[in-house]
Amino acid sequence: MLAKRIIPCLDVFNGKVVKGINFINLKEIGDPVEHGALYSQQGADELVYLDITATHEKRKLLSDLVRRIAENINIPFTVGGGVNQLSDADALLSAGADKISVNSAVLLNPSLIDQIAKSFGSQFLVVAIDAKNIDGRWVVYRNGGRIATDRELFEWAGEVVLRGAGEILFTSMDHDGVKNGYACKELAMLSDALPIPVIASGGAGAPEHFLEAFKTGKADAALAASVFHYNEIAIPELKEYLHQNNVTVRL
Repeated sequence: MLAKRIIPCLDVFNGKVVKGINFINLKEIGDPVEHGALYSQQGADELVYLDITATHEKRKLLSDLVRRIAENINIPFTVGGGVNQLSDADALLSAGADKISVNSAVLLNPSLIDQIAKSFGSQFLVVAIDAKNIDGRWVVYRNGGRIATDRELFEWAGEVVLRGAGEILFTSMDHDGVKNGYACKELAMLSDALPIPVIASGGAGAPEHFLEAFKTGKADAALAASVFHYNEIAIPELKEYLHQNNVTVRL
């Protein structure tokens, strides 16, 4: 059985790591390179860096930041934000990113998924899906959770798989930052329906929430931010807890 992955997420705004609740009320936390190096030392399996305003403000994530990250950590990391065309993906991968994450751009131009997968391989492509439950329907949002689309979570997830996505990063906007646990029901539905790994995002507040994401939600990886940023959960202790509860992790 493949080991379940623990993935700290570093939201980047103006070159600094930030964290908010329900995608708003951002608070500056620190330097993205220093945080990434620390998590690498603590035993994180991967990292995700998301420039959360790159698409909204029509900016690109600077390649020199990606190079600095690559020079200072020794675990795989994914970079997203402002990837609007094939050349953007090429620039980030060339700068040292192990994978790239796309979200808003592929909602506007789904064929970009096909282009990236064909050019670089599905294993390098993570499609992030931000969704909110509105009257029982999981509506997909773009531009950092600012703009609702006409796409629905499960049908959109199915389409991105067919187009060549290698992984799906599902963030429940309702759970994001409130630390009450992941959207395990929806995670399990995605995991059961899709042939590619599903990363859980949004809602981690205690070790039990990670356990639920893996056991009940059937997630392949669990992503979290504030519990790691504020030292509320230590990665080595979290992994030991999961191991003791029969979850396969890399210790």
